[in-house]
Amino acid sequence: MPRVPALGLVFAALLLAFAAGLPGIALAQLDADIFDIPCCEKFPQVIWYGADSLLTMERVAAYAAPVLWFSPDEPLLDKVRHPEDIRIPEAFPFQEQADRPVVYYRIRSILTTTDEGRVFRPDSTDLNLSTINISRTTAIDIDYYFYYPWEAGMGTHKHDVESVQMKLLVARQSNCPQCPLVMGITKVVAKAHGLKWYDNTLNCDEYTEFPIHILVEEGKHASCTDKNQDGLYSPGYDVNVRTNDAWGVRDVIRTGSLFTAGYQSWLSKVRVPEDRIFPPLPEDSPVRNDVEEEFGVAYAEGYAVYELRPFPVPEAAAEDPSLVPFIEDKPPHQWPVVEEQTNLNEVSSWLEEDDIIKSLSVAFRYDTEAGISLAFPLLIVHNVEAPVIGGWLVNRVYFEGPDLSQIFGWNILLTPSASRFMDVYFSAGIRDEKLDSGSRTGFETELGVKFRANVAHSPLKFMSKLTDFWGVRGGFRYVGFSEFSQLGYVIEVGAGVW
Repeated sequence: MPRVPALGLVFAALLLAFAAGLPGIALAQLDADIFDIPCCEKFPQVIWYGADSLLTMERVAAYAAPVLWFSPDEPLLDKVRHPEDIRIPEAFPFQEQADRPVVYYRIRSILTTTDEGRVFRPDSTDLNLSTINISRTTAIDIDYYFYYPWEAGMGTHKHDVESVQMKLLVARQSNCPQCPLVMGITKVVAKAHGLKWYDNTLNCDEYTEFPIHILVEEGKHASCTDKNQDGLYSPGYDVNVRTNDAWGVRDVIRTGSLFTAGYQSWLSKVRVPEDRIFPPLPEDSPVRNDVEEEFGVAYAEGYAVYELRPFPVPEAAAEDPSLVPFIEDKPPHQWPVVEEQTNLNEVSSWLEEDDIIKSLSVAFRYDTEAGISLAFPLLIVHNVEAPVIGGWLVNRVYFEGPDLSQIFGWNILLTPSASRFMDVYFSAGIRDEKLDSGSRTGFETELGVKFRANVAHSPLKFMSKLTDFWGVRGGFRYVGFSEFSQLGYVIEVGAGVW
């Protein structure tokens, strides 16, 4: 059997079993040795293998930690002349500053098939030394946070906290006594400007290079995955989930301008190797060995290696009220949360949970009569991405007339993205009108353009209590199939991405 990624095989087995509808299969049956994986071999996605059943949280965080790659014109690096002198991201102001960059981690949740007490043991004196029983662990959610004292560009403000989330799977090789446990990364979610629609999400595969590289947006510090470590953002490759909505990395917004709704390659600057900082990979990390072999020198020689610290609780920032919200809006504050998962359905849901965004749009509508319009996912509770071309297929229903009963319409609407500030859209469906002579039902199509804006960080932020996005759409509608019998214009103003 050809040598293939251990974690990739286990991940594929999970999805196949889920698709086959086998919720009763025990997770223990998916041990890596059933695939005849060679013992103690390094595979893509694998960040650790060994026999240690107990790992400290700090050690787990170190194995998975990313490389941060800054723009050559990052304003916080204005005075830096040598790579080893980089000191961003920094420690929070209420903590002791370090002589190197500082990155925070949080193990948000641990999935297990056994009871909590046997999986996680906290250390009351040092959170770093709290231990995880890897032999009883199925998967781990881990977050990394980066603190910058300020950001530049549109909407500049003091304090900036950005993040990257990762999902780790644990497999077992019972036929390999030297390395019976294997841990790998299956997904990386690089956050951008606080909106889930903007997430830069990468489902890892055998072509993903580790340690994972994160491109840091110039001045604004949004994070973006760089799958092949080439310093360039390639939509569909570096990010492969919700590609049309993914933010990417847009260095030009430091100037205060966005220029375009969709991503274009000229929005990003090419990174140079000297503007990277490296994680403190443990000595036995197979990823560290790969880096040393590639460069032919000691690991990260000539570069800054950052320090890992546990993410603090909001109370720690009490002396600076302006900083508290940046920590408070990132629950849970008491972590990790241990969750018992006993079958494939639960683990499959955990793998996909970041991909699902529930959304509903409500708008005032006017064409021949005033009314309301509702838009919601095609499968009601699950968004459906259009195959091949990308974009989204959604339901839209509208009601018009004095008592909202004179006109009813139902359309399937196609739009290239959910979050760009400007997009076209097309819809097709049925329209039913009540007339004095009876009702008239016909096939209806509509073509137009829509504008949306995220109001969460604007003077209208009070409106974000309902939804972050508000917008307006305008289009032309036609009734009829082979011949258009009616032509009209449509205006909708309301809340939501659709």
